[in-house]
Amino acid sequence: MSSQTQSQAQQQSPILSLWKAYAQNTSDRLKFIDSFLVFLMISGIIQFVYCVLVTNFPFNAFLAGFASTVGQFVLTASLRSQVNPENRQEFKDVSPERAFADFVLGSIVLHFFVFNFLG
Repeated sequence: MSSQTQSQAQQQSPILSLWKAYAQNTSDRLKFIDSFLVFLMISGIIQFVYCVLVTNFPFNAFLAGFASTVGQFVLTASLRSQVNPENRQEFKDVSPERAFADFVLGSIVLHFFVFNFLG
């Protein structure tokens, strides 16, 4: 029985060590962005499952909502890569404030098009 628990502990060890490293080495700003990315991913999955299992009657509404979720995910992932201190070499000319301003402007444009697509 003890060898089985040891093998289970060894199998869980990489995931546990990954989570510990993420919790220790990631700044609060990046964790906040990551939690928003997880929310967007779950929201998109729920929309897609609802469309497949229940109905897609107002298909424009589904397309607009799903495109909004995917577009916001892409914009947020771009923000995360620009704000991450480990990527400073790649984004030398972009300050975190400029990255956030680009994110906000892109989000406004995205949601303007989504709103107009709804009709």
